[in-house]
Amino acid sequence: MSQTAAKSSDGALNAELVRLRAEVEALRLRAEAAEAAAETDVLTPALNRRGFVGALNRTMAYCQRHGVPAVLLYLDLDGFKRVNDQLGHAAGDAALVQVARLMLTNLRESDAVGRLGGDEFGLLMLNAGIDEGRDKARKLAAALETGGFVWDGVQTALGGSFGVRCWAGHSDAEVWLAEADAAMWIRKKAR
Repeated sequence: MSQTAAKSSDGALNAELVRLRAEVEALRLRAEAAEAAAETDVLTPALNRRGFVGALNRTMAYCQRHGVPAVLLYLDLDGFKRVNDQLGHAAGDAALVQVARLMLTNLRESDAVGRLGGDEFGLLMLNAGIDEGRDKARKLAAALETGGFVWDGVQTALGGSFGVRCWAGHSDAEVWLAEADAAMWIRKKAR
């Protein structure tokens, strides 16, 4: 083979190698985006149930390993049905986005917020105990009630019932969620 042919062949191989590397990188980025989408709520800026359960599992493992506390808040919105019935489902969607943003802006970067379904949210706080959890629940409930929700100039009250449960050696995220959900229903019925 002549030197010219060899250089041409090397150039073609290098060009193909560059193209393949770019294609692999594009596929890697698409896979990362697909993974993130699989754990993010389609409507709100919060995690979806799958992503939130994953955060619970990671937190439980961290708490077990390092002996640190964590607290789970379970929120069920009060008055949400009224928003959907009186203002429509687009307003209901906007209210859910507003609530998720409120939760996210009032938590630390190390905490997690998930939309568990419908008008229910979970809030996970690492390195926090029952007192911090109850305090955070009171503050968030007050923020929901005072802020309300405005749609097309119509103000509608929103509120929330919170259940608060500390991590107590749980090894099953669904059990911890169920305990916080039960605590929320006790508070909701008491209201």
